[in-house]
Amino acid sequence: MEPTQESSEVKVMARPKPEEFEVEKAQEVIFQPNPGPQTMFLSADEQEVLYGGAAGGGKSYAMLADPVRYFTNEHAKMLLVRRTTEELRELISVSKNLYPKAIPGIKFMERDKTWVAPSGATLWMSYLDKDDDVTRYQGQAFNWIGFDELTQWPTPHAWNYMRSRLRTTSASGLKLYQRATSNPGGSGHHWVKKMFVDPAPHNEPFWATDIDSGETIRWPKGHSREGEPLFRRRFIPATLFDNPYLSEDGLYEANLLSLPEHQRRQLLEGDWDISEGAAFPEFTRSLHVIEPFDIPSNWTRFRAADYGYGSYSAVVWFAVSPSEQLIVYREMYVSKVIAEDLADMILEAEAGEKMRYGVLDSSLWHQRGDTGPSIAERMIMKGCRWRPADRSRGSRVAGKNEIHRRLQVDEFTEEPRMVVFNNCTHLISQLPSLPLDKNNPEDVDTKSEDHLYDALRYGVMTRPRSSVFDYDSNFGKTGFQAADPTFGY
Repeated sequence: MEPTQESSEVKVMARPKPEEFEVEKAQEVIFQPNPGPQTMFLSADEQEVLYGGAAGGGKSYAMLADPVRYFTNEHAKMLLVRRTTEELRELISVSKNLYPKAIPGIKFMERDKTWVAPSGATLWMSYLDKDDDVTRYQGQAFNWIGFDELTQWPTPHAWNYMRSRLRTTSASGLKLYQRATSNPGGSGHHWVKKMFVDPAPHNEPFWATDIDSGETIRWPKGHSREGEPLFRRRFIPATLFDNPYLSEDGLYEANLLSLPEHQRRQLLEGDWDISEGAAFPEFTRSLHVIEPFDIPSNWTRFRAADYGYGSYSAVVWFAVSPSEQLIVYREMYVSKVIAEDLADMILEAEAGEKMRYGVLDSSLWHQRGDTGPSIAERMIMKGCRWRPADRSRGSRVAGKNEIHRRLQVDEFTEEPRMVVFNNCTHLISQLPSLPLDKNNPEDVDTKSEDHLYDALRYGVMTRPRSSVFDYDSNFGKTGFQAADPTFGY
């Protein structure tokens, strides 16, 4: 390792002489990952991966197991950090039980808190408390960096800075990886959620996005790869029941069940969406978010929108099933788009679909200091038709109450009255995070990011119904041609 910021003394890592060991003993299975999330985490190939969710899912043990594969490569330089030295002690203790069995001859240098393999590969186990602590790693280069319990860092500064320490030579044969584990909650919950949980359906790789703008991070102008996405991320959720060694007797589960609802949903269910003071605490991904499916052409479809140029324009598309369940199957969330262009984008997205109607913020019919057509009229002239949303007195509270009703499970169908396709990532992120208005608990805080909520509210308040007279003429076709089109034979 290179000199640290705190000392000018150069650290010279000794390479221990490999100990003799029995071949049969070396062939024992030291660690075998549990099927499911733990296996997915250890086999993930994305540059940045978060393995997060419920307490007791085997996350920290998987974090220790992940770097083992690189101990045979002399070029491997790795780093595993916790927020404080006290929290680091437990990881070191577990590693002392795992690594000597997995890598015969490996040595732990107590002074440097570093594992050194016979090949020369190293794993430095350290801490990173304050943002300024990142200077301890200036000049260092690692092919693998792990953060255990990522939400304990209140800002993304440390995570982003340490990405600059990821580098290796092409001759090493090593890829660059940054790994994290965490439970929901903690001071860094919101930024971790925006970085890993919100951008894509769980378990699906996605191109890394900027957590402030939501835009994909790309190579800059002038670069030979200008405009290409930089790297991929992935969020792998975990639950207590993914770890059979801890969940079989039910004792740990019982302890988690005794917690207050807020903590129980985070630590037992691994729920990243629950937050204190949330306007819609009943919303849960496991219940209200579903895989997309082909919606029959005879189901009623409509859309609702909240327009904004300087902020965001939000559009959501609905389908109504025969059981009157409302399905949000598409979203559009864009900024700096004029009304005419938004109309074109909407019409392109729903090409080939039959829209029963569209509902739009009624204020967009108002003349805003000009004599030309209103925003709504300009969109209608492009062929994107709308009718005004209800914005009468009391409509905001009534709309919120209707969303509460829709999120409930219907006692006859035993399904929620409203579900959302998992590709509507912005709505899924925003709805459970909406805070209540501190001055009016019957409404949401209008200063929060509520554009998709407003569009959703406009839509559910249109009294959407599934028509019993709709009939899909393509359903059940066999290709048989009747000789007489009147009598059918």
